[in-house]
Amino acid sequence: MNRRELAKAVAVQADVDLKTVTRVLEGFTDVVTGVASKGEPISIPGFVKFVKVDRPARMGRNPATGEPMMFKASKKVRVSVAKAFREAVMTPTKAPRLVRGAFPILEEYVKKAGAAAVAQAKAAQAKKAPAKKAPAKRAAAKKSTAKKSAAKKTTAKKTAARKSAAKRTPARKTARRAPAKKAATRRTTARRR
Repeated sequence: MNRRELAKAVAVQADVDLKTVTRVLEGFTDVVTGVASKGEPISIPGFVKFVKVDRPARMGRNPATGEPMMFKASKKVRVSVAKAFREAVMTPTKAPRLVRGAFPILEEYVKKAGAAAVAQAKAAQAKKAPAKKAPAKRAAAKKSTAKKSAAKKTTAKKTAARKSAAKRTPARKTARRAPAKKAATRRTTARRR
């Protein structure tokens, strides 16, 4: 079984979309490889353990000639199988049951895999969609009220400017008349003396 077949079998067994399973398997191999390369052991209980091992230099024998020779220090990868996995493989009655279509792989079941999850996701989006539209309407209403209030402010400024201009013109006229009246009153007071 290669990676593609494994992804199909897992998709049917877990009832998940094939694309999702493929991405998860790729991510899994990337994480296991990256972490193990840094020397950190990875253990999946009941399944397998991945460990990077540093082997020191040692004396050994050449398998072809049998004469002693020196082996250099090296780094190896050790993959050890868990006891539960070994027992399940050796005694098939302990192995987990697979759903129909997982193995042997049936393409019709692979196509159906994850359909229920996709339908649930679409239903959840449909329920959330009106909730998302309501804030958008509120935001639009806020924008329109902001525009209306801005328009009211500009019209209020315009009317205030008109009123102040209207007030200024009579004030100017009275300001001009006032000195004239004062002069006239001065003249009248001067004549009386």
